Amino acid sequence: MSVDTQRETHKFQAEINQLLNLVINSLYSHKEIFLRELVSNASDALDKLRFRSVTEPELLEGASELEVHLIPDAEKGTLTIEDTGIGMTRDELVKNLGTIAHSGSREFLELAAQRGQKDVNLIGQFGVGFYSAYLVADHVEVVSRAAGKDTQAWKWISDAKGSFTVEPAERTTRGTSITLYLKEDQKDFLDEWRLRSLVTQYSDYVNHPIKLQVKKTTGEGDAQKTETKLEVVNKASALWQRSKSEITDEQYQEFYKHLTHDWEAPLAWTHFRTEGNQVFTGLLFLPKNPPFDLNAAQQRGVRLFVKRVLIMDRCEEMLPQWLRFVRGVVDSDDLPLNVSRELLQDSAVVKAIHKHVTKKTLDMLEKLAKDKPEDYRAFWKSFGTVLKEGLAVDTEYREKLGALVRYESSREEGLTSLADYVSRMKEGQKAIYYVFGESRKAVVDSPHLEALKKRGYEVLYMTDPVDEWAAQGLKDFQDKPLVSAMHADLKLEETEEEKREKEQRAKGLGPLADRMKEVLKEQVREVRVSDRLTDSPCCLVVPEGGSHAYVERLLRERGRGMPRAKRILEVNPTHPIIEHLKALQEKEPASAQVTEWVEMLYDQALLTEGSSVEDPNRFARRMTALMTQLAGPPKHTPAGAVAAGPETPTSEAEPSEGAAVAAGPETPVRPN
Repeated sequence: MSVDTQRETHKFQAEINQLLNLVINSLYSHKEIFLRELVSNASDALDKLRFRSVTEPELLEGASELEVHLIPDAEKGTLTIEDTGIGMTRDELVKNLGTIAHSGSREFLELAAQRGQKDVNLIGQFGVGFYSAYLVADHVEVVSRAAGKDTQAWKWISDAKGSFTVEPAERTTRGTSITLYLKEDQKDFLDEWRLRSLVTQYSDYVNHPIKLQVKKTTGEGDAQKTETKLEVVNKASALWQRSKSEITDEQYQEFYKHLTHDWEAPLAWTHFRTEGNQVFTGLLFLPKNPPFDLNAAQQRGVRLFVKRVLIMDRCEEMLPQWLRFVRGVVDSDDLPLNVSRELLQDSAVVKAIHKHVTKKTLDMLEKLAKDKPEDYRAFWKSFGTVLKEGLAVDTEYREKLGALVRYESSREEGLTSLADYVSRMKEGQKAIYYVFGESRKAVVDSPHLEALKKRGYEVLYMTDPVDEWAAQGLKDFQDKPLVSAMHADLKLEETEEEKREKEQRAKGLGPLADRMKEVLKEQVREVRVSDRLTDSPCCLVVPEGGSHAYVERLLRERGRGMPRAKRILEVNPTHPIIEHLKALQEKEPASAQVTEWVEMLYDQALLTEGSSVEDPNRFARRMTALMTQLAGPPKHTPAGAVAAGPETPTSEAEPSEGAAVAAGPETPVRPN
């Protein structure tokens, strides 16, 4: 059967077409990225073969060398990147180079759209580095033969115009060759010096020889002859195994870019070697920006090597989940080459490595925060939410994490550490106070802060969903307990005189408090006098064991079926509204108007804590009626005729009485 009859034509999936259009029409100025990406893919193919050959030595038959070849051909205008790695079958060619399932291009396109990007500088992070070939080529051919006996080689061809073909091919050894038919204005990538410099810049640390095909002329006159040979153009040694004194900052940065396909340099790194009961080397990096898969189930992370052999690209056992943003390598001399996932989970060696690598990462963060606070703030903006997860799930590192967390506060704009907060605490202040809500704007004027502000106490603004559990996990810092300004157990320092006054106010509230309890018996578990309010009439506080309203709402929105827990209603008996409501209650114990106002105050308290009211239409009608009443009759309306909504707070009382309760003789009322 002829090759033509076996040739198959496939259409790219829609997302792949979009990706190719983005690449081909890219304004990206660093087109040489293609070489880094294709060499990196070749290196991965070699690593996969070396790992599998530990248990399947027959895969190495026919060619034991593991290397990458760069073959420029000026006459044909082609550059070939070839490896002797694991190779691909026909199905793998179709899947890996033509479908969304493997490439990750959907995520790439979504992020590119979000950022409004027209370049492809992040392409390698999404596993779609192969398509960078079209930055410099208008036609690409891939010939691959999978490792193993009796395998057929296959050729993949495409000009990136919507489709590709796959057909049988001839290749005597395993591995993959990618031939780029370069665009006319990209032929400088055939230059020997250019290729050497690019390998040195981007791929010097690939742990396999990269050989460049060069032409050497020897002899003179008639004896002169030109030979073609392969020369190694990279160091081909593991960077992490070298002495730190031999490595420059630029080399660390380029290795990070090679490892992660990130175009930006890392914020920080740490390089260490541990010898003793276990011998292992680590090189860890902090990225500047979060990767697209930061919260994915199988996010990219630390690579595990055993005696310089890549064992696992994403080794979750090396670091806790709350450090999943860390990139780098760990190379152990003690683990077996055929280590399994089950062994990793149960191994005492792995647990020791995990603990040490975690400590080294936290030390790196502490050093960054101390030496480069601006860089640390950039890190916190990108990864602070993830790091705080550690407080919720890992008490072992509570003290170190407490020193690393940053929050906005009532002191000023910007972030503050807990250590700085403690250093500014007022004399006699016994706790670190915080308030929890959706945003700074939502909590900055919270009624829960009134007494704290009056005392001059600083309050932290916690606005991440994870903060609820992070604060519970941290509990205290430098022997100062963390206390929510919204919790019922908030206890502020009081003089004996203040205590007596509070008791008198509680007694004086008497009948009104009982009436409020009766009206709100289905909504609140208790009504009591507040010592945290100075300007507001009332607020809802979280009882022991309860969650903040913002967390409850988030859980409900995510389908967790979280019921609204009953709060405690705290009342400020010195507020004009409460005083006049108390007067009305004493005058007319059965007044329906008291019920209306109590329900309206409860709705206001719901809004200020970040909850929604149960009947927003009813609340709006009450507010409209109140504003209409306070505004008085319009000029064209006869005196005494007050317009009201369909349901008004004065439905069972005379208008003059309603006005008195709402505002008192001289006090205007506005929603608090």
